[in-house]
Amino acid sequence: MHTRNFVAGRWAGGSDGRVYAVRNPADDSVVAEVPDSTADDARSAADAAHAAFRTWRAVPARQRAAILRRWYDLVLAQRETLGRLISTEQGKPIAEGRGEVDYAASYIAWFAEEAVRANGDVIPAPVPGRRMLAVKEPVGVVAVITPWNFPAAMIARKIAPALAAGCTVVAKPAEDTPLTSLALVALAAEAGVPPGVINIVTASRQRAPAVVDAWLADERVRKISFTGSTPVGRHLARESAATLKKLSLELGGNAPFIVFDDADLDAAVDGLMVAKFRNGGQTCVCPNRVYVQRGVHDVFVEKLARRVAALKVGPASRDDSQIGPMINARAVEKIARHVDDAVARGARVVVGGKRLRDAAAHGPNFYAPTVLVGATPAMALSCEETFGPVVPVYAFDTEDEVVALANDTPYGLAAYFYTQHMARAARVADALESGIVGINEGALASEAAPFGGVKASGYGREGSVHGLDDYLHLKYLCEGRLA
Repeated sequence: MHTRNFVAGRWAGGSDGRVYAVRNPADDSVVAEVPDSTADDARSAADAAHAAFRTWRAVPARQRAAILRRWYDLVLAQRETLGRLISTEQGKPIAEGRGEVDYAASYIAWFAEEAVRANGDVIPAPVPGRRMLAVKEPVGVVAVITPWNFPAAMIARKIAPALAAGCTVVAKPAEDTPLTSLALVALAAEAGVPPGVINIVTASRQRAPAVVDAWLADERVRKISFTGSTPVGRHLARESAATLKKLSLELGGNAPFIVFDDADLDAAVDGLMVAKFRNGGQTCVCPNRVYVQRGVHDVFVEKLARRVAALKVGPASRDDSQIGPMINARAVEKIARHVDDAVARGARVVVGGKRLRDAAAHGPNFYAPTVLVGATPAMALSCEETFGPVVPVYAFDTEDEVVALANDTPYGLAAYFYTQHMARAARVADALESGIVGINEGALASEAAPFGGVKASGYGREGSVHGLDDYLHLKYLCEGRLA
């Protein structure tokens, strides 16, 4: 466990010595204390990244790839330790913690392979004696700002392509889950990433704006990669305008999950369980609104309720836990507010619908997996991202109606639907306003696929062959007088 900032290849405390506590959400106990960094610490990290950029960009792509591959091997060698660290500071069950390590490592391996494929173009010249080329170059220093729900996967998904492209990095992990990110950076240094290429500073919720604003104001920082809320994403976009930074923004979601009357209902329930209850519903692609065609509504709800009622809730320290704690008290308050508002507006609780306060089994941040029926667009959970284990079910009648309901949101990150009708599958996939669509599938994420949204869910893509391009810019070379 590393508990200090990493800047210019050295572990150090913050410039003013302040620290803050990282807590286990299962019981609110203190896991560690880490630096509560300042704007000066952020500028020192940018100094180191800027100084290292000139030499790192010149390292041949195959050598960068080899370093990334060593990083991948080290991450997998520490799978159990990292998985338990994730579960301790984030709260997800240990099986999911191990799975996240595998998921994070998959991005490192993918971009190790993509590092040698940043190919340009030879452009046919319009006149004799001229050669025209388009080459790809690293954008420069990249500021990486990651969320708490996937502390390993998100840092790997951003840093790996940056390093593959030849960029250097300054990073700020989420205040709730910095320990996993620090551990991954330590393994990257062990793999041979040179000093200054990756720099990471931690900060509390109160001081995080000062750290990030220092990078926003710094002309040497040429790109921001952020995963988090839409309001923060808008702030980053506004403040980046002065220095015209390149941006990748993976922001909020409000994913619809549609079950048509010709769907395989058992498969649809399986897909919803995977999509909704991973990480206790604390993912940006979790279904937030479940639309079920009226003819199969009651049967679907019955099947779903049985599965949800059987979920085992408990801390990650228990091997049989399937739903862990929410990240903090604010998260539980939001979930409770959404459920209470829905019930007050006419929804009915089928399963759950309450906080779990049994001190012998649960700490302060647990909420029971919940199914609600009778949900309507007027409820808060219809237009706000709940980020918890709550499934509101809406009845619908026609395809056109449900597509309009699904698209009636500012967000467009993920969407899901189940049907066995091929023509309907093609129509609905085309009509949904979303960057990611699952068709008869609830598990979408893959390092080989582009991840990102449209509308208020942001722009830019992570993963896949397209993910490297967000860390590169094109340079046009025109050579004349060759004939």
